Formats: sequence, structure tokens, C-alpha cells
Amino acid sequence: MEENYLITIKGTMEQRGDTDTVELMTRGSLVHKDGAYYIVYKETETTGYEGCTTTVKVAEDARKVSMLRFGKQSSQLIIEKGTRHLCHYETGYGSVSLGVAADVIEQRLDENGGSLKFSYTLDSGAESFISRNLVDITVDKLPEAQKFASL
Repeated sequence: MEENYLITIKGTMEQRGDTDTVELMTRGSLVHKDGAYYIVYKETETTGYEGCTTTVKVAEDARKVSMLRFGKQSSQLIIEKGTRHLCHYETGYGSVSLGVAADVIEQRLDENGGSLKFSYTLDSGAESFISRNLVDITVDKLPEAQKFASL
């Protein structure tokens, strides 16, 4: 898959009054298929998931976002309006199951790129609150010259 988009991901976690924000810029791809957009990128050492590929799938109607990580530390988070999902998340220390509930999902994507914003809460299987997470993804199509310069 061609990595002809610049993907900027800003993630903010709110937990017990503290806020932590991480930002990542990377090359990746954007595909529109079967009523959904797929944002695909390779993780780096910076994120702690080097060797993994992440796919963010968002429905055109913005009802559901799936974050799928494939590789050494696989995970699957499903963020869907009106539904709490129990999701599997692999960490460097083992796997955990987390409850995931959507707050907001907004997507403004087309073949030229755009933005995806969503927020969700995480809880343990015992339903105790862990954190509120906000994700802001911007996808910008790279000019042709930049695309070929990386070959």
C-alpha cells in the first residue's frame, strides 16, 4: 500500500485530574472501501510499538471507529456510539480487557484526506473508570514530488 499521506495523530488521556498528550507524525495510507475509510500506518520506536501496523477504520456515518494494531503487540479497540464494547489490548506486560464507550465521533474525510476526531472512556472489566481519551487525526495528501522523493 502506498504511503502517500502525512498522518498526524494527537492523543490526549485524562486521568484523575491529570492530562497527558502525545503527538505523532508519520506517512501512511488512506483508503475508502465498502462504506468506510481506512487510515493505515506503521508504528515506530517512539510509540513503543515498533514493528506493528495500525489501522483506524471509521464508518462514513461516523457511528463507529475501530482501532486495530497488528504485530508483536496486537490490540483491538471498538469505539461505537451508544454501545460499550469489551476490547482486547496487548501491552508489553501482558494482555488486558477494557470496556470502551464512545463520547464523540466526527469524521470529515475524502480521497484528499481530512480529519477524524473521537473521544472515548476506558474502564476495567469491573466497570471502574480508567481514563477519558481524545484522539485527533489529520490526514493530508502528499504532493507528487514528496511521494517520489521517498523512494
